[in-house]
Amino acid sequence: MKPKKEEIMDFDVANHLKTDDDIRRFLKISAENATVPEFIHALNTAARAKGMTEIAKKAGVTRASLYKSLADGGNPRFDTISKVVEALGCKIVVS
Repeated sequence: MKPKKEEIMDFDVANHLKTDDDIRRFLKISAENATVPEFIHALNTAARAKGMTEIAKKAGVTRASLYKSLADGGNPRFDTISKVVEALGCKIVVS
């Protein structure tokens, strides 16, 4: 009997960030543990979970520039990061 072929499905964290609290906890953990590129990727994930169009509008940037800034290898300016964090209902805190 031939073994059953297993399917491996892509896992996207964005599909599991359902509430604003989920997003805040995800970004807090990322900020505490991630490298800069990893945190930018986490912002991308959170923005996709909330809706790129909505976040771009709240951040005052175009949807296209938001995708470009938060893409792998993107190099967003600090003010863009700050605006996206705020648009996601969070704030940057130094302690």
